[in-house]
Amino acid sequence: MTAIPATTVANLRDLGSTPLSGGRVVRSGLVLRSGQLDRLDAGTDPAVAALGIRTVVDFRTEAERRARPDHLPAGGRLLVADVLADRLRSGALPAAARLREVLADPATAERELGGGRAQALFADTYRAFVSTESARLGYGAFLKELADPDAGTVLFHCTAGKDRTGWAATVLLSVLGADGATIEEEYLSVNPGVRLAFAPLVEGFTAQGGDPEIALAIVGVTSEYLTAGLEEAERRYGSMEGYVREGLGVGDEVVERVRERLASRG
Repeated sequence: MTAIPATTVANLRDLGSTPLSGGRVVRSGLVLRSGQLDRLDAGTDPAVAALGIRTVVDFRTEAERRARPDHLPAGGRLLVADVLADRLRSGALPAAARLREVLADPATAERELGGGRAQALFADTYRAFVSTESARLGYGAFLKELADPDAGTVLFHCTAGKDRTGWAATVLLSVLGADGATIEEEYLSVNPGVRLAFAPLVEGFTAQGGDPEIALAIVGVTSEYLTAGLEEAERRYGSMEGYVREGLGVGDEVVERVRERLASRG
């Protein structure tokens, strides 16, 4: 798990070197995670240029993609996997998909997210990562892309790179054989980068009288959010393995190809 000091991509990290079972590790330079890519510029950002990104997986909604389109690296290909599409069709617009909007209006934030509602809504969003069809299709497509030998270096992202992206990393590391403590450590490790990226918005929010607890709940991740998703996978499918195979429709052959590509001896 290595932070990459990019100047045009927020919260950019390489999952390489993450420890796995049996003394293995995730191969470095093959699977990356980040926030949105609307400012990506390999021409002015040597850290990004050196990565050789070939495939980008975008977990954002249509509205997010339209408002801030990805800038793909030269020769890069895009896979759209809108995991929140079903939540939007049901009339829900999770805070994970509208961080800037929420932080711009303390009164709306208090009305919608005060009194512990922010934490509850985020936990519910993680359950939806497991339960909704659009999420299952999106995360299944993500794993199948990682199994493709032609995928090259894959960068996956959402807006802040913490919730939809964090669950994707959790699913992948589970497939690769990381233990629970390692998965949680990787999941929580994005907090400093996310909070730095959104610091100006948070400062403006609190300066206007916004509740700091609401800001912390939405600009960051907690163990409780992750636990909500893991417990939903256990409840519905018996285990993360069952979730991957039955829920995401990713069979043993694809799982083995993902492991062969992305895991190596430490």
